[in-house]
Amino acid sequence: MPRREFYSYEAKYIDENGALLKIPAELDPATARRVQDLAVQTFRVLCCEGLARVDFFLRPNGEVLVNEINTLPGFTRISMYPRLWEASGLPYPALIDRLIALALERAQRDRALKTRL
Repeated sequence: MPRREFYSYEAKYIDENGALLKIPAELDPATARRVQDLAVQTFRVLCCEGLARVDFFLRPNGEVLVNEINTLPGFTRISMYPRLWEASGLPYPALIDRLIALALERAQRDRALKTRL
């Protein structure tokens, strides 16, 4: 939730108090589960790997809509992506370690591909 009229670059990436993150979101458990499931489904159907942040709209009738998938989300210590992971129990250093491990796994898979007959 932006704390200013306009969600500026400074509010997103520099000012720790530029926006208020409500973690966890104020959702009933069933809606939270639908959002989580839809985030995973969106990530998979688009064949994403590594990191991404899926953003949603929640209509007043409870309908959940995918707004966008951001495959290169902000990654400063005050960005939403690492803060959301931290709130779920994965601290920033462990998140970086996990992303490096995923990249190494992908590199290993890619090296195993046959590129010549």
